Amino acid sequence: MAPSAIVEFPPATHDGQVLESLSDAIDDVNCIKYDSEAKFDSEKDKSQFRQYEDACDRVKNFYREQHKKQTVAYNLAARNRFNSASRVRPEMTVWQAIEKLNTLIDESDPDTTLSQIEHLLQSAEAIRRDGKPRWMQLTGLIHDLGKLMLFFPELETQGQWDVVGDTFPVGCAFDKRIILPETFEANPDTKDPIYNTKFGIYSPGCGLDNIMLSWGHDEYLYHVVKDQSTLPDEALAMIRYHSFYPWHREGAYRELMCKKDHAMLKAVQAFNPYDLYSKSDNVPSVEELKPYYMDLINEFFPQKLIKW
Repeated sequence: MAPSAIVEFPPATHDGQVLESLSDAIDDVNCIKYDSEAKFDSEKDKSQFRQYEDACDRVKNFYREQHKKQTVAYNLAARNRFNSASRVRPEMTVWQAIEKLNTLIDESDPDTTLSQIEHLLQSAEAIRRDGKPRWMQLTGLIHDLGKLMLFFPELETQGQWDVVGDTFPVGCAFDKRIILPETFEANPDTKDPIYNTKFGIYSPGCGLDNIMLSWGHDEYLYHVVKDQSTLPDEALAMIRYHSFYPWHREGAYRELMCKKDHAMLKAVQAFNPYDLYSKSDNVPSVEELKPYYMDLINEFFPQKLIKW
């Protein structure tokens, strides 16, 4: 028998530049088939976004590691760390959180030399120009703030596979419509007699609110803001599900949806283009826009200081 191939994963890193470069390479894959009805990007040549010579190998290696390690056991442990009563949760305002995330500048990104705060403002401003509601504008501004988890060592992030990338349910069979589905073979949950069944630990129509999605910056931010803001359910869905491509783009896991989820699906699909295609817009002026967005923040985050 021929020896099996050995795949060496890159060492875990908390380097923001490396992480953002990887995140954009993943976005490259997600841009390929998405058909947007938004106005702001109608004249953009989306085929020119995120051109990495080594994107294919990097993305494959990333998902090979993510799909091996995103197990039920890991997700329960991650949530236990997040919810632990002994964890001292850092407190800062939303704008302070944006400024902290601003240290994750990716100098290697071929699409932009912008800082994180400028990229977030690009997304928010594209939503604003299209006349979308104020809560959606704010959602565009904060949608990547979950990457703050990299700054909190007690959350024990690995720096890549548990921070970025497409998300999917754990605790049931991994759908074939997830990117690179064959790479789940190394995940021990595929051998579990309950977890490897179609519905696993869930039941038909149970609703996505009751599903445990793979842990990452989307899921983290959702749990941070859902009880500390007055953002509507549609905004929370945009935050939690915008990387859930198997669901909102490929049509997977529809059997788990409840009535509410159909409205949430439309909201996520409406939001997604503003995340993917706003990077080539004009550079926003942070100082000019700050008063407007501070007003939005104060409107939907009445507590001011947020527990992260």
